[in-house]
Formats: sequence, C-alpha cells, structure tokens
Amino acid sequence: MNKSLPQPDKKNDWRLFLTLIPYIGKNKRILLISLVLLFPLAIAGAIQPLIIGQSISLLQGEPTWKILQEQTTANGINLLVGILLGTVLIRLMFASAQGYLVQKIGQEITASVRDELFNHVVSLSSKFFDKTPIGSLVTRLTSDVEALGDVFASGAIGVVSDFISIFAIVVTIYLLDWRLASVLVLMLFPVTALIIYFQKQYRKANYKAREELSKLNSMLQENVAGINIVQLFNREKYNSELYRSVNDKYRVEVDKTIFHDSAVSATLEWIALVAIAGVLWMGGFLVLQEAINFGELSAFILYAQKLFNPLRQFADKFTMFQSGFTAIERINELLNEKIDIQDTDHRSYSINTLSDRYSSRGEICFEKVWFGYKPDEYVIRDLSFKINPGEKIALVGPTGAGKSSIISLLCRLYEPSRGRILVDGIDIRNIPQAELRRYIGVILQESFLFAGDVQRNITLGDEYSFSRIERAAKLTNIDSFIRDLPQGYQTILRERGTNISGGQKQLLAFARVAIRDPHVLVLDEATASLDVGTEALVQSALDDLLIDRTAIIIAHRLSTIRNVDKILVLKRGELLEFGSHEELINLDGLYASLYKLQMLDT
Repeated sequence: MNKSLPQPDKKNDWRLFLTLIPYIGKNKRILLISLVLLFPLAIAGAIQPLIIGQSISLLQGEPTWKILQEQTTANGINLLVGILLGTVLIRLMFASAQGYLVQKIGQEITASVRDELFNHVVSLSSKFFDKTPIGSLVTRLTSDVEALGDVFASGAIGVVSDFISIFAIVVTIYLLDWRLASVLVLMLFPVTALIIYFQKQYRKANYKAREELSKLNSMLQENVAGINIVQLFNREKYNSELYRSVNDKYRVEVDKTIFHDSAVSATLEWIALVAIAGVLWMGGFLVLQEAINFGELSAFILYAQKLFNPLRQFADKFTMFQSGFTAIERINELLNEKIDIQDTDHRSYSINTLSDRYSSRGEICFEKVWFGYKPDEYVIRDLSFKINPGEKIALVGPTGAGKSSIISLLCRLYEPSRGRILVDGIDIRNIPQAELRRYIGVILQESFLFAGDVQRNITLGDEYSFSRIERAAKLTNIDSFIRDLPQGYQTILRERGTNISGGQKQLLAFARVAIRDPHVLVLDEATASLDVGTEALVQSALDDLLIDRTAIIIAHRLSTIRNVDKILVLKRGELLEFGSHEELINLDGLYASLYKLQMLDT
C-alpha cells in the first residue's frame, strides 16, 4: 500500500528558514552592503515618476516644484532630464553592484550547505543507504541545494528590496495626494490574500513534484548502473515504460506548480488594471475639480504601474520561496538523519597503545552477538566465537548464513542489536572508527575504483611515499601490471575502472590493503573473480601478506580453505560447527555435506 506523501507545514516555514541563518554569518559584511544599497535604489525609483509628472506639468505651465517655477520651460526640461539621468545612473550602478553581491552570498551559502550535507551523508551508516535510493540523495545534493541558494540570492534579499520599494512608493504617493494613494493601497489587500492562497497550493504541488523527481533520478541511476543486465535480459522496452510512467507523474505535478504560478501572475495583471482604472476615474474627477493637474495624474498612473511591478516580482520570489522551503525541508530531513555509528566521547581507546598488553595483536572476540537489518528479523543469532592472534579462520555456510554480516559488524559498518565485539580486548565501540578500519584490512569480491590515477586508487587520499606504494604493488605481484599500463602509476582510470580488467581491479584492491599493513586481514571471496594465472600470483602474495596476521576468509570453494587453523560453519546466523577441515569431515555434519557436494561437482 502506498503511503501518502508528507504535506508541508506552513507554520514551520520560517522556522526552517531560520535554521539556515548561521550560513549567512560568514558573509555578514557583504550582506550589510547589499542591504544598504537597496535604499538609494528605492529612492531613485520613487523619484522618477515625480520627474515625469513635473515635466508634463511644466509643459502645461503648471509646475508645482518651486525650483521649476523660476525657470523657463527649456531650462526646466533640461534640469528635469538631468535629474532623471542621474537617477537612472544611480539605479544602473547600484543595481549591478547589489545584484553581484547578492548572487555571491547565494553561491557561498549554497557551497557551505552542499559541503555540510555531503560530509553528513558520508558519515551515515550503511543502514541508511540500505533504505535510501541513490537518486534521491543526488536530487537533494544538487537541485534541492540549488533551490535553497536561490532563496537567499534572489529570494530573501529580493523580497526585502521589493518591500523597501513598495514602502518608498507608498510614502511618496501619500505625500503627493492621499486620496489617490488610498485607492492604490486598498488594492494591496486583495492582492496579498490571493497571492497567499495560490502560493499555498503551489507549495503542496511543488513538494510532490520534487518527490517525483527523486523517483525519476533513482530510476535513471539504477538503469545506468545496471545497464548490462538491462540489455542482456532485453528489459529496454519494459524499463522505458516504467521510466515514462514516472516521468508522466512528474510532468503532472510540475504542471500543477505552473498553473498556480501562472494564476498569481494573471491575478496581479487583472488587479493592476483595475487599480489603474480606479486612479484614472478618481484622478479625472480631481482634475475636473482642479484639485490636481495632469502632471500629478500622470505621475500617479506611473506609480500604479511601479507599485505593481514589485508585487509581481514579490509573487515570483514567493514562488521561489515555496520551492526553497520545500528544498530546505528535504535538506533538513537529511541533515537530521541520525548518525548511528559515532566515536564515543569518553572511554575511547587506541589500539596502538596495547602493544604492551599483547605480544601478538589481532585477537577478535564475538560475545553473544545478535543483529538484524530489520527489527526482530535477525540474520545473526547469539553468535559467540574467539579468534586468537595470528590465527587463520574461515567462515563457511549456505547463502544467507550471515558471513558477510559478520564482516560488516567487525568493521563497524553496522552496530549489533545485542552483544559486543572485542578487538584485542577492547569493545570496538570504544575504538575510533578510522583507527579500527586501518587495523582491519578488507578485500571484497568486487572492489570499487574511483575515477583518477592508479596511484591515488591505491593510497585513497592518504600520504604515502612512492617507494612504499611501489613496495605494496610488488608485494601483491601487480607492479608489472601497472608498469604495462600506458602511463604506469599515473594512468587515469575511468569511473569504476572500466578501462582495466576485472582481475587488475582486484589486484589493485590487494595493493590498497597491503600498503596499510593491517593486523587483521579479511578476504570476502576476494579471489573469486580472478583467472587461474592471476589467482596464482595473488595466492603467493597472500602467503606473504598473511604472515603474523589474523585472517578471516569467506570462501564458497571449500577446497581453498583446507589449510586454515579453524573453520566456523554457519547457518541462518548461528554457529553450528567449528574445527579444522579434518575434524569437520569426521563430524559428518553440514560442512561435510557441503564439501561432498562440491567434490561431486568437480
């Protein structure tokens, strides 16, 4: 059953906005300058209709400004033209400077939010990524953050500018004639009510549109990542139909936002015409009564247009605010996502300080560990075992036995639901994560390579000398592979390493671990993707790499683990059997059955 989308809470809009105020703190000086520039801009804009009105009055021989009454018509027109040009130049210069500063603030804030959001996302546990589509995260880190930047750059400062302009115009027209001014001001009330109504509807539609966009991005990412399966199983047409369906839903929601946005613009145009008509009707009556002249009436008509221009801009920015509020809400949801796995503030130990406690390091102990990816659906059940320093053990069992889950728990990618895990006698929750993961080297069946050169894919951003990089490559027998590449260690690898073979990618993963000299080595079907020749090279490298190290090996090919010290046999997250290969064969239990089945297949 589909869950309804959460609806935006208008009461919390400004609370959401205020959560982003700290990001402005770094740019307070620029913000202050941009706000100060708004006042001369507003004053220059408010004066321009007065100048045009006085020009008309001067041509009719009825100027109201005392300075013009003492001038000839030609001199008066020249003076007014000079003042008008001065206001135009002020607006051009100040508007350019103010626009640049505002955009700069917006980009600074956008960059700060994007950095914090990325740092937060990469700190979240694997549990979060299990339930969150990648496309949804991409949407929040890109389009949502950009919408948030627009709120500050063009939205927040723009709204302040519009309010100052409206205030300057209202003050000016009341000083000119309170009756015509009241006609214009009264029209602001229905405009405000209609804008608020339509923007509420826009906000709801925009929230749904962004949710549909997240689904669209998720589907796109999934199909690109799985393009081989899509093509091999002829799913192009089927997946295209699925994508078209989601795309249509997104289009429908976007159409709703366009409708509500357009409704605001159309309403403003209609009310602006009504306001101008009202000014003409009452102004004409006042002209006939000789209470005002044609120049003043002309100025009021220009003021009517200038008054509604900020309102139109305000409506556009209000629409931008609604998009921004939606973006802020979605970003805050992500920022408020709890980081499940954190280093403790107290009782935090360093493994490197324990050398005096252990002559040989690398002891691992699971004590009554329970774990499930979902509540009450355990994949590890009351698991207890101990691996002595330097011991080589293998984890075997059918699919779903919990072998990979044990490795994830040991590396603290997940937290146990119950029980505890000890490394060298210390609960891993009391060991800094970075140090724990340097202490334990993991080689997975499928290694991930980043876009960049070979050298950086070995060091992964850590500072190592080239001689140490080369030594790790030679230790894992891949130095010759690397030197045969076009630029050797500086050869650029494409995304996911698509320009080298699967075996070479796996060899790089071995070098990546070897350079860090871990005390515990975990191999999760690490040689499964290698050909016979490459596997022989790796196996000889592993023999050297495993000396004086604790090793945990996950292998489905039981013939490869006959020489380990101990084999732990798992089924549905429980430890059924343990012992050496010969002991388990003599026991004639699950391990013996699995071994006999594999021997029959060979």
